[in-house]
Amino acid sequence: MHFIRGWRRSAAAITAIRSLSVKRFLCSIGSEDDTIFAVSSGQGRCGVAVVRVSGPASAHAVRSLTRGFPAARVASLRSITHPQTRELLDRGLVLWFPGPGSFTGEDSAEFHIHGGPAVISGVLQALGSLPGLRPAEAGEFTRRAFGAGKLDLTEVEGLGDLIHAETEAQRRQALRQMAGDLGRIYQDWRVRLKRCLAHVEAFIDFSEDELIEDGILNDVDTAVRQLQTDMENHLSDQRRGERLRSGVQVVIAGSTNAGKSSLLNMLTQRPAAIVSATAGTTRDVVEVPLDIGGYPVLLSDTAGLRDTTDSVEQEGVRRARQRVEQADLSLVVVDLTQVPSEPQLVPVFLSEHLKNILEHSSHRQQCILILNKSDLSSAEHNRSIQASLERSDDVPAACFLSCHTRDGLEDLLTLLQNRLKTLCGDPLIGSPSLTQTRHRTLLQKSVEALHQYHQYRDVDLVLAAEGLRLGLSSLGRITGRVGPEEILDTIFKEFCIGK
Repeated sequence: MHFIRGWRRSAAAITAIRSLSVKRFLCSIGSEDDTIFAVSSGQGRCGVAVVRVSGPASAHAVRSLTRGFPAARVASLRSITHPQTRELLDRGLVLWFPGPGSFTGEDSAEFHIHGGPAVISGVLQALGSLPGLRPAEAGEFTRRAFGAGKLDLTEVEGLGDLIHAETEAQRRQALRQMAGDLGRIYQDWRVRLKRCLAHVEAFIDFSEDELIEDGILNDVDTAVRQLQTDMENHLSDQRRGERLRSGVQVVIAGSTNAGKSSLLNMLTQRPAAIVSATAGTTRDVVEVPLDIGGYPVLLSDTAGLRDTTDSVEQEGVRRARQRVEQADLSLVVVDLTQVPSEPQLVPVFLSEHLKNILEHSSHRQQCILILNKSDLSSAEHNRSIQASLERSDDVPAACFLSCHTRDGLEDLLTLLQNRLKTLCGDPLIGSPSLTQTRHRTLLQKSVEALHQYHQYRDVDLVLAAEGLRLGLSSLGRITGRVGPEEILDTIFKEFCIGK
């Protein structure tokens, strides 16, 4: 038993060393006493540019450039001059944020100046001339906020996602994660698992002295099972959050001359793909990012699927089938003039056609059938086909469309938006979804570690406790409570200079 206790203390020491290495890593790109500065408002000409300063010499920087000092968190109009030459650089607003009540937790200042390149360059050069100040590295302001405990890693990632958000749904999801909704879930699990581990270790250390209540391990068993259930439910989200973050992969597929490229051009509202009456015009994959109803979409036009002896077209067909395999949603375009003239025969024809285009049944469930060139058929005939399709269970949702007249476009967009909402979910409703592959991998490791607890619970309680410890470590690495240096490096390098 003494050996076991010593071994556990060694494990705790290793954890402490890891935590210390993280702190060292946070400051590895410069001294802890460095004061950093950068433009935080983006590059290029603009009406107003924001230059951010953070660190112990921030107050000196403000005094040196403005010959005064503003009240905390009050915008003050000041003349900004070069500290050596006293040349006037600009007139702008200066804000002072004393630590720890700032974004980074350090003394910080902001200079709101005119956004011309010469003005920005002059102010940056003036700051660089002061001792103890240096330009910030990418993501260094946020790195310091993390080091000061202002943000956990999930909130840092939410901030990064917010900066890169291009659609309304992405913005909503990023804001929720940045507010800590996701981090609080993981922290709650971590607290519960830490309690379980403490009870098991107490049982190992003190059960022989009869100082532990009867049934404590049964309580741990119940708590661990509930944690497993919660984690597994969280993991079984069909990757909605990750899909919303990175974009839904939507592929336009079908036979040659069905109107696939015309559909792409109509949805993008520009001639993104060449349209020709010659079959097999599209040889490679044409990708276009879109915002459809607030959801990010990467729309791909592909080569027409047919047997061919042309080696270039064969490669195009191979790539098209590969994209269909990888797609979250397929838009299968069918030339309405090529379907049987008898409406009752159309469902069987389309079912067989889909089997050729979408080889796996799971893909057929994630597709929208588009019957193009509806303007070449009478409205009455189209209604008869529609009625026949509604009576069939073998054909997915279908809509009639004319890329020539744009009739049916609104119905297609409504159907597409509803399907995107199903694939991505509503980021404002229910529990927040997983957004990062990193989270998913660590949660899966945590669940596996909890399985280890059950596996060894009645065989070797020390090994069972180690399962809980491994699960706790994986959860901690999600929020940054415990984690190797490369995890932090991967996250922070995604940020821009000045953030």
